[in-house]
Amino acid sequence: MERPMIRHTALAFAASLALAGPAVADDKLTILLEWFVNPDHAPLVVANELGLFEEVGLEIELLPPADPSIVPRAVASGQAEIGVHYQPNLYLDNEAGVPLVRFGTLVETPLNTLTVLDDGPIEDLADLAGKRIGFSVSGFEDMILSTMLTSAGVDPADVEFVNVNFALTASLIGGKVEATIGGFRNFELMQMRLEGREGRAFFPEDHGVPIYDELIFVTRAELVSDDRLVRFLEAVEKGAIYLTNHPEKSWELFIRAYPELDDALNRQAWVDTMPRFAKRPAALDAGRYERFGQFLADAGLIETAPALNEIAVELK
Repeated sequence: MERPMIRHTALAFAASLALAGPAVADDKLTILLEWFVNPDHAPLVVANELGLFEEVGLEIELLPPADPSIVPRAVASGQAEIGVHYQPNLYLDNEAGVPLVRFGTLVETPLNTLTVLDDGPIEDLADLAGKRIGFSVSGFEDMILSTMLTSAGVDPADVEFVNVNFALTASLIGGKVEATIGGFRNFELMQMRLEGREGRAFFPEDHGVPIYDELIFVTRAELVSDDRLVRFLEAVEKGAIYLTNHPEKSWELFIRAYPELDDALNRQAWVDTMPRFAKRPAALDAGRYERFGQFLADAGLIETAPALNEIAVELK
């Protein structure tokens, strides 16, 4: 009597599966980061730890790049669906024939700074005439620096630019330069303090450079209509709101995922970055993008400012 009963139960179970339809696995998305994981990526990490991507049927992979310079071309060529990128570089990529489209914002304020020693010889930007300024990446940072110097009445030709690779803090503390451009205000100042020196930052947006989004989400044009991107931003928004409301709980989630980042530098960076995350990551400030494109064109970094719809969209 047991065998027919078991068979009947098995048939009923199979029928229920058929009526329910096949199980649907979460849609996968690879997000290529602009750098190693750090507090700048908090909304992504927190959303993932809370299961918010899973709630919208997504499985994400946060992938730090072996070489940060590959991000735009890797996304454009289909090696990742999403890239974390910089708004200023979006225009330079477009000019170079790398077609990327911004569809969301991660960090909605500039982070770049011109940094000096607090007890050093530079009191204001005018004091930089005849001084040495260290940089890591030429191009956009040169243009930022030139704009800032010009706003203070300093001819950029009167300043010595020194390529210090990525040793911005070390070159400043070591006296190789009197200032650096390219350090982030939520990291380098704390790094200097931990090394026993205080720094002071001049912000580009206070000295002639239009406000821009520091970190944005980009994809290739053919994926703009992919509904996975809408769901992705929905989860990121919930993550950003959660960490705004619960910063300490969010920090615990973050270091649970990346315990190697549990140190004084990253804890302070967490606090300093918190107010800079986009609370409406899908929202697009068209005027901000158009102004910045024209700024780059006027500075000669790009030939012409691209039409907004070529480089940015607001998903509905």
